[in-house]
Amino acid sequence: MNASTVVNIERLTKRFGSTTALSDVNLTVDRGEIVVLLGLSGSGKSTLLRHIDALELPTSGSVSVLGADVPELRGRALRRLRSRVGFIFQQFELVGSLTVLENVLTGALAGLRGPRLGLFSYSREHKLRAMGHLDRVGLLDRAYQRADTLSGGQQQRVAIARALMQNPEVLLADEPVASLDPESSSQVMALIREIAADDGLTVLCSLHQVDLAIDWADRIVGLRHGEVVLDTTTDGLLDKAQVMEIYGRVATSTAELAAVANELLTAESVS
Repeated sequence: MNASTVVNIERLTKRFGSTTALSDVNLTVDRGEIVVLLGLSGSGKSTLLRHIDALELPTSGSVSVLGADVPELRGRALRRLRSRVGFIFQQFELVGSLTVLENVLTGALAGLRGPRLGLFSYSREHKLRAMGHLDRVGLLDRAYQRADTLSGGQQQRVAIARALMQNPEVLLADEPVASLDPESSSQVMALIREIAADDGLTVLCSLHQVDLAIDWADRIVGLRHGEVVLDTTTDGLLDKAQVMEIYGRVATSTAELAAVANELLTAESVS
């Protein structure tokens, strides 16, 4: 493992009872890379992401993140790692009854002691940082609005600002645009890439939208039934024919290919 490696996964296997979610997965991600885990539902994308900050522990194999042996971490050491790894979820995970600003401020809780109830319990410095992140995602004017009054795309922008409150070195995103319309999806993904470039973040993002992955990623890692079946950079790629060929390697059964074809036709009709 070289000095620029941020994530190093070797022979990772994860079983849930008799079900094998990941099988002998190897993955190395260097600092500053933007990597998409591409695959259909049930391919193991989310499970793989959750091993990076110990939300899941391997059945066998090793996971190293930022030089730490993740499965061995406990207590303070695990909290320290998680403070360096931001996570953006598909369902936003906001507290709807709180203001946008309060939701963003919760991203700083890992570095604070004791509970925080209301804006008054956060320092002026934290509030200014949170406002700055809201400005970056284009929602400064919504700071004191209830989170549950925002659109889906706006709520995901709040979730991005919350993750940035950690000052992360690694940003994980689990199907961050699965609940959004195509226009909002493109805007959110463009925003994540812009912030990653500005801050030098390493990003791992799970997606099932082929076109988004090609437009957005530096590298695509295809998963099928818990196995890595594709690992390629996007340099010099890709036209529509190559998209189908590549996804054909990820989804090889008749049912899976039908699902992919339908997804591509839907994306084409929307555009």
